[in-house]
Amino acid sequence: MGRVPIKIIGAYQYISALFPASCRYYPTCSEYAKWQFKFNRFDRAIINSAVRILRCNQLFRGGIDYPIIKYRGGDYLTLSKYRDVVVEYWLVPKSKEEFYLIKSF
Repeated sequence: MGRVPIKIIGAYQYISALFPASCRYYPTCSEYAKWQFKFNRFDRAIINSAVRILRCNQLFRGGIDYPIIKYRGGDYLTLSKYRDVVVEYWLVPKSKEEFYLIKSF
């Protein structure tokens, strides 16, 4: 269910690259929404993305606003035994089950 919104957001990002950047936040609102749909439930992703888009105006300061995801993961992956592991996202703890999602460069 999350693949369709991610494709639509990707098309929007492709078209919006033709215009000057105007988002007040990092990551941009469209990138934030894409991460939400990739890592959260569909309903939670829609709500969080809508709230973020509503905050993207002159009444709010802007700045860095990483998505927060819930993760109740089991075993930790030991990366030392794998050679060609590429870390795409980092999970930074916010609380016991909530993490900030930060993309690796």
